Amino acid sequence: MREYNITRGLAAFALMICFTVTMGSHAAAADAPALTVEAKASIIMEAETGTVLFESKADDRLAPASVTKIMTILLIYEAVAQGKINMDDIVTVSEHASNMGGSQVYLEPQEKQTVRDLTKSVVIASANDAAVAMAEYIGGSEDSFVDMMNQKAQALGMKNTAFKNACGLDADGHFTSARDIAIMSRALWTEHPEAFVYTTTWLDSITHKTARGESEFGLTNTNKLVRWYNGATGLKTGSTSKAGYCLSGTAERDGMKLIAVVLNAPAPTVRFQEVMKMLDYGFAHFSLVAGDEAGAIIGEINVAKSRRETLPVMVQTKVSAVSAKGNAAVSSEMTLREDVAAPVAVGDVVGEIVYSHNGKELGRSALVAAEAAERATVGDAFLRILQITAE
Repeated sequence: MREYNITRGLAAFALMICFTVTMGSHAAAADAPALTVEAKASIIMEAETGTVLFESKADDRLAPASVTKIMTILLIYEAVAQGKINMDDIVTVSEHASNMGGSQVYLEPQEKQTVRDLTKSVVIASANDAAVAMAEYIGGSEDSFVDMMNQKAQALGMKNTAFKNACGLDADGHFTSARDIAIMSRALWTEHPEAFVYTTTWLDSITHKTARGESEFGLTNTNKLVRWYNGATGLKTGSTSKAGYCLSGTAERDGMKLIAVVLNAPAPTVRFQEVMKMLDYGFAHFSLVAGDEAGAIIGEINVAKSRRETLPVMVQTKVSAVSAKGNAAVSSEMTLREDVAAPVAVGDVVGEIVYSHNGKELGRSALVAAEAAERATVGDAFLRILQITAE
């Protein structure tokens, strides 16, 4: 049930500020049983808030293998969103890219492919050659693209990461951590959910176009969670002799999005089993609690000196947090200004709402005007007087 506390007076509003709640901390797990994961490092993170539900050696620096490509994919979609490249652009494959080896789609030097098909090859089939071809197309060279990868990692707060290539092949000084993988997985999911069209695709294909003619090449998703786990949405596998078997797995149930990462598991099946176990743990013991959606209309406010008497008020920022499963619902208290006077623009702050959960503050958001209010003219005032007189 929502509780409303309409406070009058400017002094009560003076210290109001708007909070964007992204917890980025540990959820209370007192009621959750212990969890043991068969891997050198692991972590479970809730994607909307960044809350860590479980971790083990999550900051250890380890080789990530092709899980590296999450950053490559993130930068591809970022370049598309910024208009730097287009999914229909034609990329000419270099000899360097075609010689990557490992997991690949067997691109040939001078072969031409669209950004779309190269991206599919990276996301679905974990193709090293396609990853490097895209790195060269976006960055001008793989080295320049790797600089972009490291800059993005720094911007995201990935403190235990250094990339040396775009595909994840073992290289001296190429490392990351389970926490940093969860961070970049979260960035991809929240900033570019369109990428998950391919992360959830089990089978697809591309067409090779070379001097010898055209031939179809099948793509099979390396992430078996897509078929094995209810609610799976992605994301990326990886394995090399140095990295062992790695996986960043994502899934969504009942409105909660989880990211589970394992690094250096002892066998390919173990990484999937352990990630599924971790996701089960998260969904079984935690839930996402939240206030109103951003943009939700939750009341109205009086406006002085305006052509209109009231304005609808909406929530500026959604407030969310992770809680132990089964706890009480969220309540809220709303405080509105009494001194609001026209002109008022859409988005002007007119109050605040504070959300509580189990008696503790969950977070708060500014309340803003959902519509504009123009200042009344002398003519408006005269017409209003006439209307009142007529009544």
